[in-house]
Amino acid sequence: MIRFIFSALFLLLFLIVTLPLELILFIIGKFNLPLRDRLSLVCVKFGFSTVRLFSGARVIVNGLENIPEDTSCLFVGNHNSYFDIIISYTLMKRPTGYIAKKEMEKYPSLNVWMYYIRCLFIDRTDVKQGMKTILKAVEYLKSGVNIFVFPEGTRSKDGKMLPFKEGSMKMAEKSGCPIIPVAISNTANMFENHFPKITKETVVFTFGKPIYTETLTKDEKKYLGKYTQNIIQELLDTVNKTFLIQKT
Repeated sequence: MIRFIFSALFLLLFLIVTLPLELILFIIGKFNLPLRDRLSLVCVKFGFSTVRLFSGARVIVNGLENIPEDTSCLFVGNHNSYFDIIISYTLMKRPTGYIAKKEMEKYPSLNVWMYYIRCLFIDRTDVKQGMKTILKAVEYLKSGVNIFVFPEGTRSKDGKMLPFKEGSMKMAEKSGCPIIPVAISNTANMFENHFPKITKETVVFTFGKPIYTETLTKDEKKYLGKYTQNIIQELLDTVNKTFLIQKT
């Protein structure tokens, strides 16, 4: 329970103390948007890295060499926990926006930081608005900003992936950027499986080889969500087998 208290207090203090910094970054963004992006990346990574430290998580990362350094990428992952976002962001090397549910836009200060790191808020009940969000994400990808999406649309409650929504995969096709499959293991055991406690766990983030849509067949492009989900499932199966061996 002490980990949860420390993490919650830190996040609250971070959002309050950094209010003047948000104003400074707003002014900087008027004259030098790339600089604002880089400074925002540093600030948010510091905040999330501190929460990660308080959580006591041991993070194993596989496949970082699969992430191209000369282009932005669409990161596509399975979703089990809020820590999927917290930990994955600490691994990003360039400004990275997440596709978030519309409700997150209501939280003061937090919504400003999300805006600064190029997060996008999507209303899944409004198809027209959802398409505008996807087109904005394509614009970000073309400008060099990563986008991270969880195509299940919500957190899995039992660890099994929900079907990927095909619409979110249009960002890769329209931008021409590579897709990086991300298999995330054991994060729900940190928090959601025994809320409100945060427990010390070993979690694994595995980055698969980039998927270039122009090399895929017509059917693979048509069902790009399913194609990517199958790759993530294979990565998860490999990690789970390794965990079983270690526990035996």
